[in-house]
Amino acid sequence: MAVREKFELKLGAATREAFGKALAELGRENDRIWAVDADLSKSTYTSLFAKEFPERFVSCGIAESNMVGVAAGLAMAGKIPFAASFSAFILNKGFEQLRVAVAYTNMNVKIVGTHSGISIGEDGPSQMSVEDISLAGALPGFVVLSPADEVATRALVRAAAEHVGPVFIRTGRPKAPVVYAPDRKFEIGKAIELIEGRDLTFIVTGLMVAEAIRAQEALEAEGISARVIDIHTIKPIDREAIRRAAEETGAIVVAEEHLVDGGLGVRVAQVVAETCPCPMEFIGLTNYAESGTPDGLLDKYGLRAANLVEAARKVLKRKKN
Repeated sequence: MAVREKFELKLGAATREAFGKALAELGRENDRIWAVDADLSKSTYTSLFAKEFPERFVSCGIAESNMVGVAAGLAMAGKIPFAASFSAFILNKGFEQLRVAVAYTNMNVKIVGTHSGISIGEDGPSQMSVEDISLAGALPGFVVLSPADEVATRALVRAAAEHVGPVFIRTGRPKAPVVYAPDRKFEIGKAIELIEGRDLTFIVTGLMVAEAIRAQEALEAEGISARVIDIHTIKPIDREAIRRAAEETGAIVVAEEHLVDGGLGVRVAQVVAETCPCPMEFIGLTNYAESGTPDGLLDKYGLRAANLVEAARKVLKRKKN
């Protein structure tokens, strides 16, 4: 059932920090949990795990390809390894090993990419991962998770540990608005309808969930009813939630902090085309960004509530009455 109360959207922890804390909690509960890092443990927050369980922590240095191989080896030995680094490094530098050692063999490896998207800010485009959803999603057998806040991250890290098979978890650098109550339940492959709506649907992931909630509130003031769906699991995607949204609202806006080529929007469009075609608009990146403050970059590249409102008005003009 959709949530009805007012969203406060106060800033909480960064999703990368929530991952680190959840991993340490799992480590206390299950001695099969291991952490593997590539010399970025303070940034990925695997340092929390390493401090408590140094015997189950492997530092591979700046060698992401080797790190993926080490994680695959641990999985072959019956462990549940979480291999973490910046998304730009672990997905791009480690892709061959992810393909051959993890996807092809269907190893029980959990890959965690931090500092995803352009909201990492001043580090610049070389470290901004805007292809990670498409890369991880292209790997057969991989589950792809993209939590919106600290609550979702903690729950999905636990779900990833319980899932048998390869998983990619996308997390970010900045503090994220808190969307969910602490006791919210999450299930891999099941989207969450946060707000009911009849005129159009926002289908969003990650930081764009909070922006969609703000956009919905602005549209509501104009008498426009927008549904908001959080796709925290990009693969396997919740086809029924998307089909129902297309059928019941007749218009969809997808927003993501990722390249529109190969991202969430492409996957949603495929489902819409196969089930219930309707007008769609896509918000995301069309090229690499630049160095700047996180807020300045999100503003410049159109990843704000105002941009979602504009896209909503556009798609409504194309909607059949």
